[in-house]
Amino acid sequence: MNRRSLIAAIAAVAALTSTATAAQAHVTLQPKEAPAGGFARLDVRVPNEDDSKATTKVVVQMPPGFAEASYEPVPGWRVAVAKRKLATPVKTDEGDTLTEEVDKLTFTATGTGIAPGQFQDFGLSVGLPDKPAGTKLTFKALQTYAGGSVVRWIGAPGSEHPAPQVTLVAGDEPAAAAAPAAASDKKDDDGDGNGLAIVALVVGALGLLAGGAALVRARG
Repeated sequence: MNRRSLIAAIAAVAALTSTATAAQAHVTLQPKEAPAGGFARLDVRVPNEDDSKATTKVVVQMPPGFAEASYEPVPGWRVAVAKRKLATPVKTDEGDTLTEEVDKLTFTATGTGIAPGQFQDFGLSVGLPDKPAGTKLTFKALQTYAGGSVVRWIGAPGSEHPAPQVTLVAGDEPAAAAAPAAASDKKDDDGDGNGLAIVALVVGALGLLAGGAALVRARG
C-alpha cells in the first residue's frame, strides 16, 4: 500500500469512528420498536456529550396518543408530568372519557446530574397508540447542561440532533423476529469456528510437510 492509500484508509477509519461516536451520543429511546396498541417499557437514554459540564435537566415531548405514562424513580432526579387538553374527548374501552393526554415529562437533577462520560436511562411504562404498523412516533427532547446551555434533539433522522423515534410494529413482532436472528447468529458463529478449525488443520499439515522435507534434505 502506497503512502496516499494508507493516508486515505486512516482518514476513512477516523471518519467512521467519529460518526459512530456521534451516533452513540444521541438522546434515544430504547427499544427502537414497540407493539401498536400494546404496553411497553421505553427507556429515554441520555448520554452526556459535554467534556466539562453535567446534564441537569431533560424534557421529553410526548407525541399524540399517550393518555398515561408511568415513570421509574431515579435516585437524584425528580420528575414532573404535564398534560394537554384533547381537542376531542376520547372514549376508552372501559367507558371512561378522556379529556387530556400526556404532553411532556421533565426530569430535573436534584444532585450532580449526568457527569461527562456518563449516561442515564429514564424508564417509562406506557400504552402505545393503536396505529398502523410502521408508524414512527417522534419524541422531541431538550437536554440542558449546567450553566444553562440547551441541546435540542428535535431534528429529522440523520441530522446533527435527531429527535428520538420509536417504530410501531404489529403485536409481538419484535420478539418473533428475535428468534431467527439468534439462530442466524449461532449459525454464523459455528461457521466461523469451523473456518478457524480448517485453517488450523491446513497450517498444521503444511508444518508437517515442511518438517518432513527438511528431514529428507538432512538425511540426503
